[in-house]
Amino acid sequence: MITSPALPFDPAGIQLDAGRGLSRELYQALRARVLDGRLASGTRMPASRDLARALSVSRNTVVRAYDQLYAEGFLQGRVGDGTYVARLEPTPEKLSTKLSTGLYRGLSTALSTKLIKNTGISSSKVIHSEALKLLAEHHLSPLRSGPPRAFRVGVPAFDLFPFATWAKLYADFWRDPEPALLGYGDPAGDPDLRALIAAYLRSSRGLNCSAEQILITTGAQEAIGLCAQLLVNAGDTVAVENPGYRAAGHAFANAGAALRGIPVDEEGLVCGALEQVQGCRMVYVTPAHQYPTGVTLSLARRLALLEWAERNEGWIVEDDYDGEYRYSGAPLAPLAALDRSGRVLYVGTFGKVAFPALRLGYLVVPPAMVEAFSRKRGVALRHSEIGVQRVMARFIADGHFQRHIRRMRRAALARRNALLDNWPDGIAGMGKLPTVSAGLHLTIPVQTLAREQELVTKAEEVGVEVNALSHYWLGDSDEPVDNRAGLVLGFAAVDEAATVAALACLRNAWR
Repeated sequence: MITSPALPFDPAGIQLDAGRGLSRELYQALRARVLDGRLASGTRMPASRDLARALSVSRNTVVRAYDQLYAEGFLQGRVGDGTYVARLEPTPEKLSTKLSTGLYRGLSTALSTKLIKNTGISSSKVIHSEALKLLAEHHLSPLRSGPPRAFRVGVPAFDLFPFATWAKLYADFWRDPEPALLGYGDPAGDPDLRALIAAYLRSSRGLNCSAEQILITTGAQEAIGLCAQLLVNAGDTVAVENPGYRAAGHAFANAGAALRGIPVDEEGLVCGALEQVQGCRMVYVTPAHQYPTGVTLSLARRLALLEWAERNEGWIVEDDYDGEYRYSGAPLAPLAALDRSGRVLYVGTFGKVAFPALRLGYLVVPPAMVEAFSRKRGVALRHSEIGVQRVMARFIADGHFQRHIRRMRRAALARRNALLDNWPDGIAGMGKLPTVSAGLHLTIPVQTLAREQELVTKAEEVGVEVNALSHYWLGDSDEPVDNRAGLVLGFAAVDEAATVAALACLRNAWR
């Protein structure tokens, strides 16, 4: 390959395979060079046209790769001066000098002993006082029943799911099921579905995992609960985002953990605050789209969090609950795709693409931990219902899943735009609308807690669901109560017409 003399780095060694997607291949190659130091922080990148000429690919291929690297924080622009490799702290060399080859295959002796102890049938746990306190004082957000209304949080567009296709696949399976599938199955889940999920994560997320590392669960909550039951002992400190997903906190508290809330700012979890927590061995995060604030964990913070886990032999539970919904470019690579020391457990769910009642999720764990997690799940549930797993496997294999994701992403974008374009302006005490580039909900600040409660109450009186941001905070937070106020609104549950109608109701009620 001939290197253009105008290029500030040598692209020799970048081999692109058209069968795997040229832009994806180039993105992965450049990302790897940033992470292992071959592309140092501050390096000036070539213009897209120059790099395309050197690699004999189209300029669009380079532009798409650059766009994804911009979105994930690997590149940054300087006005009038081109594109540069972002300055990262900690530097990649502090983490590792090796390229990631997937989740780590080792396990520290102390933690493997903890796993063995916690997997036994005879060890029964008494609910820790922390869990009782949490359940008594700080309720979960109310579980809404009935048909979806605007602006219900946590649900996708039910009306777009291809139920006829699903029903046909379901009937086909149960019309003549294989006898071997009707007994007790593998506690880790159906092998075909696990293999398809692994392939999907490799292609769509850049997460280099195998089918053996995946456990099928009854939703994300069970996956989080398994992490809590196997990796947390009574009295351990677990850090959670604050504000954050309260059900995750309950899972860790039920396992006996003492919860410590870590503040969230415009770059996500504040890693500096995490460093101040003594004896913490686990942190729960939603890096792609923080729940509920909606911010994305910056690359610098991702690297710092991984460095913290490696240095402290800690665990990171990454909940990628709505990672499929990104409205510019491809979904961001998860934290687990950057993990080189096997400290990240990755939680995924089908509930935000299909519907929550499907009760189907998955957990990706380091290979050395698969047996312990499978045994623990076998003790608790024995195995999951096989029909749904087999039908989902067929749904993915036949291409329905990928088409449905694209349709859901387009619909969520249209419904988001309907909310942003028709939002009532000039409401007293309410902050500005945020920029929404991902996810299924948005959060708007409110000046005081009293005003927040007033807005929520008036919305409920006209049949519109609006969640209070103050409900997502831990009760012992240091943050002043008025700083916790805000509104959390989901925008995917109903179509654009229903969204506009609900906003008209809010406009009248709030004024």
